[in-house]
Amino acid sequence: MDNIEKLRNSFAEALGIDKEKVEDSLEYNSIPEWDSVAHMKMVAAVESAFDVMLDTEDIIDMSSFEKVKKIVMKYGVVL
Repeated sequence: MDNIEKLRNSFAEALGIDKEKVEDSLEYNSIPEWDSVAHMKMVAAVESAFDVMLDTEDIIDMSSFEKVKKIVMKYGVVL
């Protein structure tokens, strides 16, 4: 499994949605499943999947799947 799939799976599991719905245009609060509680589950899932510890600023900036891809690349993850 490549890293983009790993990230997509982390999102889907944390939000409880089909991974086909996880695309760049997916944004925070754009679907009922992505609320504040699911956001923190998603943060934990991403940190676990890539063995990173996200900074608070990055956690706040995680407003879309596209944005999260850019954030994890800052931590050396190749997508």
